Amino acid sequence: MTLKTCTKVNVGLNVLRKRPDGYHDLETLFVPYWGLGDELTVEPAEELSIEIEREGGVDWDPMDDLTVRAWKLLKADFPSLPAVSIHLAKGAPVGAGLGGGSADVAFMLRALNELGSLGLSDPERAAYAARLGSDCAFFVYCRPMFATGRGEILEPFDIDLSAYDLRVEIPVDRKTGRPVAVSTREAYAGIIPAKPEISLKEALKLPINQWRGIIKNDFESTVCPLHPEITALIEDFYRRDAAYAAMSGSGSSVFGLFRK
Repeated sequence: MTLKTCTKVNVGLNVLRKRPDGYHDLETLFVPYWGLGDELTVEPAEELSIEIEREGGVDWDPMDDLTVRAWKLLKADFPSLPAVSIHLAKGAPVGAGLGGGSADVAFMLRALNELGSLGLSDPERAAYAARLGSDCAFFVYCRPMFATGRGEILEPFDIDLSAYDLRVEIPVDRKTGRPVAVSTREAYAGIIPAKPEISLKEALKLPINQWRGIIKNDFESTVCPLHPEITALIEDFYRRDAAYAAMSGSGSSVFGLFRK
């Protein structure tokens, strides 16, 4: 079975408060993006194995990849789940705030649900996904969802973006010539949680051409000073007549909404 995964952009991201468990409560709108993604192939096998195809190789242990962890999670509850061979061709950039690895979790759970005839519903798969990452559950649905908590509490959000093209680009580091990558740890360093003057849900009701300066990604305040290429790309999107542009997630990707 071969599946093409999606990624996501965050339209607005407010970091509201730090929790006793060390995580942060936030609010954001997840919107799926199909222009960048991975290709995941999962087949029954005699023993569990994984091959990851990525330009430049991988800098993590393949057997600790989220797809393997998803298999182990289900195997614990469904002992009859067969071993599988996994081939993951990475197209989604790492450290771009697009959730490529999180998407792999959800699509892996989908594949295993079918291969193992487990009969798991979407909410049940989302609950498993949330155990492996804060935004993993979104990718079970791949439709606009308003997220709260750590990003795992989801509710469908009715928003019509059909009049716009969603474009995503990764800024390039001026010194190295390589795509900018941002770690979650780097993004959270120095973040000051605060309640916005207007809730994100209310702000999203405004016409899109009024979002600039109102709908914000709080991580831009910590990430952009370290990577000015991100700010430059946002400004470039506006020069190209984007109705709205911002950094996605914890960075480094920039997305823009362009009227068709």
